[in-house]
Amino acid sequence: MKIPLSRIAHTRSGDKGDTCNIGVIAWEERYYPILLREVTPERVKQHFGALVEGEVEHYELPNLGALNFLLHRALGGGGTVSLRTDAQGKTFGAALLSLEVEVEPGELE
Repeated sequence: MKIPLSRIAHTRSGDKGDTCNIGVIAWEERYYPILLREVTPERVKQHFGALVEGEVEHYELPNLGALNFLLHRALGGGGTVSLRTDAQGKTFGAALLSLEVEVEPGELE
């Protein structure tokens, strides 16, 4: 079954220059394996499409039940030089929460 990422995780996002940072944190420890399986750099890049011109890196933080993504060349130059509405990447985390993830029967119980 497909569900929005927001059912199993929350996010925080921001920037450093032209790189957007998104932290994806599982609501419960048991959801972390779903994040690992479903929220991959490839899927994140695909989700944002042309907004992310560079590569997407990710780091696993199992002790926090979280993933950290770096979206390179995602802010139109960043901060003071970008003409984008969100040049600091504050809304990228909220936008990622609409990503649909596949869950198996019983994984949400």
